[in-house]
Amino acid sequence: MRVELLDYALPEAAIAQRPAERREDARLLVVSAAGVEHRQLPDWVRLVPEGALVVLNDTRVRRARLQARKVTGGQVELLFLAARAVAPGTQVWSVIGHANRPLRAGTQLELGTARMTVLERAPGPEFSVEVRGVEDTDAFIEQHGQLPLPPYIRRGADADDAERYQTVFAEQLGSAAAPTAGLHLTEPLLEELRQRGVRVARVTLHVGAGTFLPVRAADLDEHPMHAESYQVSEALAAEVRAARRRGAPVVAVGTTVVRALESAHDAALSGHVLPGSGQTRLLIQPGYAFQVVDALLTNFHAPRSTLLALVSAFIGLGRCAAAYRAALEAGYRFLSYGDAMWLPLRLGRGLAADLPAAESAGQG
Repeated sequence: MRVELLDYALPEAAIAQRPAERREDARLLVVSAAGVEHRQLPDWVRLVPEGALVVLNDTRVRRARLQARKVTGGQVELLFLAARAVAPGTQVWSVIGHANRPLRAGTQLELGTARMTVLERAPGPEFSVEVRGVEDTDAFIEQHGQLPLPPYIRRGADADDAERYQTVFAEQLGSAAAPTAGLHLTEPLLEELRQRGVRVARVTLHVGAGTFLPVRAADLDEHPMHAESYQVSEALAAEVRAARRRGAPVVAVGTTVVRALESAHDAALSGHVLPGSGQTRLLIQPGYAFQVVDALLTNFHAPRSTLLALVSAFIGLGRCAAAYRAALEAGYRFLSYGDAMWLPLRLGRGLAADLPAAESAGQG
């Protein structure tokens, strides 16, 4: 599809620079066949159907932004994404790097006890570095790094971000960005869900470079999606099976959960998922047939982004554009620290075509 259909004017003032005072203070735009309704985030708990399965992403954000130096002099900012061990004391990491001059293969970098060598470069800002002189790279990154707030947050991370840019259920260290829809939830809200008979389960998808990189192609089919690792447990697969048996919907908290569940769907049994781990490059755009997810809680996403394409696939280009216009007119806060949108049961499966796609061109 043409990326221009995902464009809209996002004022700088609408981009949340800090979280709400409390997680649950976010506003909630409820999208339905009749239009939109303005609610508050705690209302979502009572909007989720009783007996539903709510799935959370339990990834934890690394302190993945590190400031290194070239051995020859000069600062280099590195965003560490994912690693593979190659020998004791040596790892190769995929990173995004920024320096005054292009980093060429063979460039030597240093930070503390670590010595790094730039390896092959891919097109764009991502490349590989070999890391030596560090026994525990995860601990090293946590010691020397900062939380990688998105570039549209025009400030450095501070002590408040150490708590608020993690979900309350974050456990599995490995993300370069937060699964932001989950930032609104608290343990009391999750317990209220459980008290209403809603099942709560977890999946892991480590958010990678794709969150930071805009779509530059004119056609979304030409956009290279970056790989992200995910893991679906036996327990989650069993929860999905049980939800199907009782006729209950599967609710995704965030687009990362959607991508993980849809990537793991069982091709032999519609609506189910297969346990296991893997890498996904799944790009969901209008025309995609959802296999697992029935409803979605999500934040408001940037123009011309793959995240906005996913939401448009779920509810239709026209309805998505109308919802974003309504949110901007009502003063909602956008992007990672912003407000939320609830796309309820089956909306994306039977009603997506009732607003013409052409209405969304050039709008949000």
